[in-house]
Amino acid sequence: MSKTIETTEQKRGDGPETMEVKGPMLGSEILVACLEREGVDTIFAYPGGASMEIHQALTRSKKLRTVLPRHEQGGVFAAEGYARATGKVGVCMATSGPGATNLVTGIADAYMDSIPLVAITGQVVQTMIGKGAFQETDIFGMTLPVVKHSYLATSVSELPRIVKEAFYLAQSGRPGPVLIDMPKNIQQQRVHPVFPKEINLRGYHPQVKASDIAINEIIGLIEKSERPVLYVGGGIISGNAHKELFRFVQATQIPVATTLMGCGAFPETHPLALKWLGMHGTPYSNWAVSEADLLLAFGVRFDDRVTGNVKKFCEHGTIVHVDIDPSEINKNKPAHLPVVSDVRYALEQLNRLIEARPIARKFTSWHQKIADWKAKAPLRYRVTDEVLKSKHVRELMQGDASQVIMPQRVIELVYELTGGDAIVSTGVGQHQMWAAQYYYFNSPRQFLTSAGLGSMGFGYPAALGAKVAFPDKQVIDIDGDGSFLMNIQELATAHIEKIAVKAIILNNQHLGMVMQWEDRFYNGNRGHTYLGDPEHKNQVYPDFVAVAKGFGVASERVIYQRDLPGALKRMLEAKEPYLLDVLTPYTEHVLPFIKAGGTVADMLYEGGPTS
Repeated sequence: MSKTIETTEQKRGDGPETMEVKGPMLGSEILVACLEREGVDTIFAYPGGASMEIHQALTRSKKLRTVLPRHEQGGVFAAEGYARATGKVGVCMATSGPGATNLVTGIADAYMDSIPLVAITGQVVQTMIGKGAFQETDIFGMTLPVVKHSYLATSVSELPRIVKEAFYLAQSGRPGPVLIDMPKNIQQQRVHPVFPKEINLRGYHPQVKASDIAINEIIGLIEKSERPVLYVGGGIISGNAHKELFRFVQATQIPVATTLMGCGAFPETHPLALKWLGMHGTPYSNWAVSEADLLLAFGVRFDDRVTGNVKKFCEHGTIVHVDIDPSEINKNKPAHLPVVSDVRYALEQLNRLIEARPIARKFTSWHQKIADWKAKAPLRYRVTDEVLKSKHVRELMQGDASQVIMPQRVIELVYELTGGDAIVSTGVGQHQMWAAQYYYFNSPRQFLTSAGLGSMGFGYPAALGAKVAFPDKQVIDIDGDGSFLMNIQELATAHIEKIAVKAIILNNQHLGMVMQWEDRFYNGNRGHTYLGDPEHKNQVYPDFVAVAKGFGVASERVIYQRDLPGALKRMLEAKEPYLLDVLTPYTEHVLPFIKAGGTVADMLYEGGPTS
């Protein structure tokens, strides 16, 4: 007989929550109920023998949408895209063994970029753990280096506590992924659940606040500075501190350079924006940091793709490093003033003091120097001699260079046609850098990219996750042919689930970034970077348009520049998933470029030294 069990937790403002069940609940049902209580509305899950009990429970949920990816890696990247776009915890699930191991890349990706994620895996029954059972892997042990925390559920009664802790850990402090491994017998056992109201983890204190002394020291350093620069990263976005950052910049007039993860933390069209710095960052952001006498590093980790030769990075400036994770302080670059703090709290306190006693300095000469640098070396591109001599121009363009589609121009047009308001995801490679360079992000959570791990295949499934979260926003995956191929099966997910994501493939038939390094450092010798058909080099391979058609996704190919604006408009106006295959010359390199381990003195940029 069906009866109502009143749980110990209450809905926010709705009085006691009740759940109608037949006697005690199955472990699988408890898990689903826990997800509902955490406010989860979407789970990206691929079923298998060790997780099918949970999928059966999911079919009975009235609150959870289960999106079926066509590969577990697609599912975890989609959950990441959802999390990056919303700031909420992304949730994915897979079965044991190969299903679980297919999640590892996405879990590591979330770990590197500090993305809140809960990954659930089915596991063989407890009596078979460690005995080499069918589809058994120690996913708990395997993921230990790339999770914030992990759980192996050993009692069905523990599930409510485990899930609540997992979500709390994933999104508090420095966000990150948490794994819950759930044996099948736990899923099948019944118990009357007790749902905890709150979590208190001994020794875990995620809310760290800067001292008044540290805040006053920062103010003092700003007042003494002549050439200050803000260097801000993903911590501003994950810490929901972008509004406080904007107030701080308005009050101090300090120029802002971001990392890739920080794109959108400060409006990139603002006069004080330097866009992003590092290996392929703007020349003026790199020059500004190099000559800064004060570097305010907020929510960053001094990544090697930003610093190059870390000993020479901001060599003569005073460095203030504010980060919520004490392990990042002095890890890569020593700080003169290390501050362990929630970055939003630190900025709030700085703003409070500055607004009470405005800083007198105006940094006029510093602003003028930066303006001169921006005029000297803006982001720009041209049809190079290499492009003109290429087979691409000779055969496809029939020698007419005016019809060549430069990859940078594609991004510029997308920016113009979307008014800068789209959510943009990318794969990894040259197209990733061009997307970050030529699209201007004025809001946080607009740019979704695998920055730390650099996972090819990230872009399209991440876009699916973002579009599920924001069905009324324009979500575009700007991808490369190599990256797109890695999770091309997710076209089926887009079609079946009716997720109207747009994909643009900048197709140069090569692994472009590796090829660029071959040209720079290996005399152009190709080490297996050509992705086309060597026996039919005059044909585009694979035929993405035909593949998309097979998946039921609308698509077209663009070869000539005259056809590009119309094709982009058709793609953007489509109410369904759409793929645009744009042929671009493989000879184009991403500039600016600072070689790995190099310094600003080594920077190659358009209009400056290029060899």
